[in-house]
Amino acid sequence: MLLLASGLTKTYRTGDELVRVLDGVDLTLKAGESLALTGESGSGKSTLLHLVAGLDSPDAGRLVVAGTDMVQATDVQRAALRRDAVGLVFQQFNLIPSLDIAANMAFQARLAGRLDLGWLEELVQALGLQGLIHRYPEQLSGGQQQRVAIGRALAGRPRLVLADEPTGNLDEATGDAVMALLLQLVAQAGAGLLMVTHSPRLAARLDRRVHLAAGRLHTVEPLA
Repeated sequence: MLLLASGLTKTYRTGDELVRVLDGVDLTLKAGESLALTGESGSGKSTLLHLVAGLDSPDAGRLVVAGTDMVQATDVQRAALRRDAVGLVFQQFNLIPSLDIAANMAFQARLAGRLDLGWLEELVQALGLQGLIHRYPEQLSGGQQQRVAIGRALAGRPRLVLADEPTGNLDEATGDAVMALLLQLVAQAGAGLLMVTHSPRLAARLDRRVHLAAGRLHTVEPLA
């Protein structure tokens, strides 16, 4: 099991009020499986993704990611997990402005000591970035920057890819193309995928779908 969450709770204070965003969440994800996480704005989707990534800590419950107990792990151990086993794709791209595209794509793989130039070249080709690798992020369109972000997340062959609304800033046609590439490359890398999306249409392209409401996850059955 690549991801195992049981009884996860997370509460935030808003003024004088305590808001329980996650209320006993149970979730599993196997290697090679893709899972869509849907829910209304403010339902806690990004909070759950941040817990899985080790960017925040739960108040209670069990969370094991790629063999690491995220509840007991130190900040150093969580950072090592993100570096070595997790690929992150953000809605805002988060590319490094001072690095060209080639260096951006190689950045996390270099940190993890797993830069494979052959695989990096495969990603460049698959993502259609051949003529852009010496440009800088500000010289690329939104769709091109998102493809670079996907390439960076996959360059180190992570065991788990976490994507937070990866097509949210793109038009529908570009978003569909980026989504198809993401699914293709995740499968090629043999990784698991947990993707936050507000789009039922995109969610339907993944293996499974769960919906977050009132702090709890509900399984969404595929349409017949």
